[in-house]
Amino acid sequence: MSGEPAAMAACDVDAVVIGGGVVGLASARELAVRPPGLRVLVLEKESELAAHQSGRSSGVIHSGLYYRPGSEKALNCRRGRQLLIDYCRRHGVAHELCGKVVVAAEALELPALERIHERARQNGVACERIDAARLRTLEPHAAGVAALHVPETGIVDYVGFCARLAHEIRGRGGEVRTRALVTAVRRDGPRVIVESTTGVAAAKVVVNCAGLHSDRVVEMTGARRPARIVPFRGEYFELVPDVRHLCRNLIYPVPDPRFPFLGVHFTRMISGGVECGPNAVLALKREGYRKRDVSLADVLDYATYGGFWRLVARHGRAGMGELLRSASKTAFVRALRRLVPEIRAEHLRPAPAGVRAQALAADGSLLDDFLIVRGERTVNVCNAPSPAATASLAIGERVADHVREVLR
Repeated sequence: MSGEPAAMAACDVDAVVIGGGVVGLASARELAVRPPGLRVLVLEKESELAAHQSGRSSGVIHSGLYYRPGSEKALNCRRGRQLLIDYCRRHGVAHELCGKVVVAAEALELPALERIHERARQNGVACERIDAARLRTLEPHAAGVAALHVPETGIVDYVGFCARLAHEIRGRGGEVRTRALVTAVRRDGPRVIVESTTGVAAAKVVVNCAGLHSDRVVEMTGARRPARIVPFRGEYFELVPDVRHLCRNLIYPVPDPRFPFLGVHFTRMISGGVECGPNAVLALKREGYRKRDVSLADVLDYATYGGFWRLVARHGRAGMGELLRSASKTAFVRALRRLVPEIRAEHLRPAPAGVRAQALAADGSLLDDFLIVRGERTVNVCNAPSPAATASLAIGERVADHVREVLR
């Protein structure tokens, strides 16, 4: 999965893509394969591809269930889902359309469940409202008064998917470099010069898919950040092997519409384990996967931003609930037991955490939709939260369209 070290020399290409995660690789692949294929260079600062959000996700193929009809998320998720499945089938990437249930644990959640069902219909998602008896046939250990069954949801190996995309990019004459930290981006007439720890590249256009650092790369290009990236750590447990039977596939709660996260849930992984979570807590470092990971520069970046304090005022109570579950395994188990009452603390062991790059606007609102901003010689993917991995090939199409507009 690691790329070949590149020589410290100048390189002329059509497009430099900054970021070797799923969105960057899908975008680079689209640029390389769509006629006329472009000469593409991907720069990834880590020693491996998909080292952050792409490789630390739950591995879900989302159906497009929750998203506002007509939004970038809804449109790209529906198209991207089918493109992803087709790609995995053609290239032998491990995946499974196993389905999921969204469970109303009590009667008070039924109106919200019905709103999700209506949104699913508007988005063209095949799903059905089921009663408690039918829920027990699908997930015998789940508890609820009703649920939505969504057979279109699946699971996939996103790390394997990224490796296959990189293989295809190289096969089309492109280059994928790892250990390539971008240190400067500057204009030189009609070209953009990108300096990295592996050398210097001159390109006609730069595509910014830097995820957790995408806003900083925007500034590096000389533009103003349209939003500020705030890192939220997703903390997980996994079921010990003896109790994995408590979850057959995916069990989700009815989400709180006031908060952009879905709440703790159960996800069977493509490798066979069952992941539980996440808690979504503010991280003290953009790549702060451990509670003790702290970067003063990262903290100051959001703490000195007015939008952050407006966010705290708006969602502080919900955030305290997330912090409680982070600090107390008992509270975490209590949340899981609303979905699967048999869960006990000894059934859980710590699992690797992830960090979500969440774009925050100046008014304190968390940007919910995908955000792609085109500059004079740049295309910046400024916000690509879940379901960006599912939608990645569709996002890649959109990025490629923007690049071709820049190159006209």
